[in-house]
Amino acid sequence: MMGGFSSKFRLKKPRESQHGPSQRRRRFLFLWLLFVAIGFIWLLISSSDGRLGRKVEAPPHLDGDTTNFLLQHFNVSRDEIHSLPSYFLDTDQENMEILEATDDAYGGVIVDMKKKMDSATFVALLRASISQWRQEGKRGVWLKLPIELSSVVDAAVKEGFWYHHAEATYLMMVYWIPESTPHTFPPNASHRVGVGAFVINQRGEILVVQENSGKFAGTGIWKMPTGVVEEGEDIWAAAIREVQEETGIDTEFVELLAFRQSHNSFFGKSDLFFVCMLRPLSFTIKKQDSEIKAAQWMRIEEYAAQPFVQEHEIFNSIAKICLARKENAYSGFSALLNTTGFSKKKSYLYCSSTYTPS
Repeated sequence: MMGGFSSKFRLKKPRESQHGPSQRRRRFLFLWLLFVAIGFIWLLISSSDGRLGRKVEAPPHLDGDTTNFLLQHFNVSRDEIHSLPSYFLDTDQENMEILEATDDAYGGVIVDMKKKMDSATFVALLRASISQWRQEGKRGVWLKLPIELSSVVDAAVKEGFWYHHAEATYLMMVYWIPESTPHTFPPNASHRVGVGAFVINQRGEILVVQENSGKFAGTGIWKMPTGVVEEGEDIWAAAIREVQEETGIDTEFVELLAFRQSHNSFFGKSDLFFVCMLRPLSFTIKKQDSEIKAAQWMRIEEYAAQPFVQEHEIFNSIAKICLARKENAYSGFSALLNTTGFSKKKSYLYCSSTYTPS
């Protein structure tokens, strides 16, 4: 153990002539005695508490000033400095108490915090855990903090973690252990997904609404029912749900006609918008009063002739696609149920309606 320490920690050559051999030897001897003393005191404390051989707290943490001093005056790496206390503490890493974690698929760990604790306890466990994971060669750390543990967010930031994403009940933070390579964390979700419903009856009328809020409020413009896909919801199912919520009309999915991608649409996120063709199963409208000002069946030609639709290219293009589909001059994509490659979950593959699987 001591041989490994002395072979790694060689003094750097002095930058100025006044740092002579005698001064360098004194500085090295001082540092050596300092860490021996730390290890000896730690062993005494552990022994007096009867904790030898049991789970122990994290070894002393080297602060930034100490780390920078060692980097400046010794031929060592930052990773070697972080592992310094383990040279002097006769503790078994396997018995050290660390945060419970599961391995991810990319050489990292996922920590799903559930137990309440104060910041001091959290920091001690976090430091011990990172030290252990560093020795194991782990890379990224995903730290999931429930809203009940929001009090430790500041402590995690000070330990080098940063925000990745947040949901209503938790904050996900990340930390990258290797210092010689850039992190490879995937970015947070980049897109919001929306749907529009082209609901056409046998008389060639489509279901349209006027909204109480949003950009279309008070404009008198008739538009298709639209909405946002919820987490875990299929595109076609979202279109059916939105139509039922806004108009009370029950429908079934026919085809996905088209989709549009745009950028910087919602807090800097990109946006995917899918136009779904639905077949009505009921016809009596019961509008949603909170969101919908009016709803009706309208001839598709009348909808397409609205000045707003004619003047805005994307709306005009969608209207033309819908008109072509009404005349059977266009075909969209059907939803083909498949099994995913790894998790064996069921998911939908959208492919040409003219394709018939063998």
